[in-house]
Amino acid sequence: MTVIILERVPPGLRGLLSRWMLEVATGVFAGRTSARVRDQLWRRVACDAEQADGSAILLHNANTPQGFAIRQVNGRGRFAEPIDGLWLVRLPGRGT
Repeated sequence: MTVIILERVPPGLRGLLSRWMLEVATGVFAGRTSARVRDQLWRRVACDAEQADGSAILLHNANTPQGFAIRQVNGRGRFAEPIDGLWLVRLPGRGT
């Protein structure tokens, strides 16, 4: 399972993702794609999000203790980061 969450991105990017995934809520896409398609979509999402000063998060299955991995572009508010092999969320202004 792959989930992509978009904020403040061009409408055309949402249209592109809707060809491959279901938009289950505004800016939230879920689907099952191959790793190759997922990576190609993510490259496009990351590029478009950075150019539009938007943000994007990708969650996908991975061989980790939690069973998933996270990628993030231009995070606002919360930042996912791997710590000792586990994904944790850091809030701005808290911790190092």
